Amino acid sequence: MDMWQQLMLALGLFLVFEGLLPFANPGQWRRLVMQVAQSDDRTIRLTGLISMLLGLAVLYITNH
Repeated sequence: MDMWQQLMLALGLFLVFEGLLPFANPGQWRRLVMQVAQSDDRTIRLTGLISMLLGLAVLYITNH
């Protein structure tokens, strides 16, 4: 599998997982989005950083 196929596979999986909560429980998803929108920038940035680091760790573990 070449790099572009892997990238598209990763993007497809990302979109599937991102769509699970709004599909399964739209009310809870709406509350979550409203809660995030009310958070301060520092909290949102920290959450994004933690998410990226966890993603990198998963990628590293699965490729070594």
